[in-house]
Amino acid sequence: MAEAILADVAGRVSALRERGVTPALATILVGDDDASAGYIRIKQRQAAELGFTSPHEHLPATATQADLHAAIAAFSADPAVHGLLVQHPVPGHLDYDRALQSMDPDKDVDGMHPLNMGRLALGIPGPLPCTPAGIEALLAHYGVPVAGKEVVILGRGATLGRPLAMLLAQKRPTANAAVTVVHTGVPDWPRYTLRADILIAAAGVPGIITPEHVRPGSVVIGGGVRYAGRRLLPDVDESCERVAGAITPRVGGVGPTTVAMLFRNAVTAAERASDGPPR
Repeated sequence: MAEAILADVAGRVSALRERGVTPALATILVGDDDASAGYIRIKQRQAAELGFTSPHEHLPATATQADLHAAIAAFSADPAVHGLLVQHPVPGHLDYDRALQSMDPDKDVDGMHPLNMGRLALGIPGPLPCTPAGIEALLAHYGVPVAGKEVVILGRGATLGRPLAMLLAQKRPTANAAVTVVHTGVPDWPRYTLRADILIAAAGVPGIITPEHVRPGSVVIGGGVRYAGRRLLPDVDESCERVAGAITPRVGGVGPTTVAMLFRNAVTAAERASDGPPR
């Protein structure tokens, strides 16, 4: 699915470049966290493969909130920059949410600006949060029926659980589900997951979903992860494949789809800025 989305993005980038528009996805990294630097390099390589330019600002770990806001303001004001990503997390003394709010919401390729979350809630077109949008597209790509089905999301976080619930409840052929959101504060949360046609783990608690929490034959998507060093620890234990009708793999599941949606948001922003066709 990610390959199909990126192929579409590459075609749209090519069409923009033929019109004299070179899409640009800017990135900001604060500090020297190896994992964050690695993610930036991956995105820059993908940008180059798709035909984007990728201007980058690397701020020291000692950067102030004002320094971060200044870097964001510069990219937000630059008409040659169409998309902007501030790599998360930032050093502890900085307020990421404040920084996000200072960004031009139309350049927010993560879809997490408060204005874009409001657009999602109201069904107004705008950049969508990448992991939720990728999950909807993943279900559609593999022909998993969603409309009218019971979807249970374990986790209520702002980056996944909450926006995904809004997205899958909207009236579209690839959504229109009965969505229930539960979390670890609900003592009997397995009572809900066991009735799900589609179960989406978004708690960020490694191994929280095991076979006894899954209705046999249901679709299971592992959205939440933690890291131990560079090892990915998913919410869904791999033994769940014994009972699930379909399941995302531990590696290569929602990660690639999230990146694909980020670049779809970026090319859409470039099209919008150059008065191209809305997507």
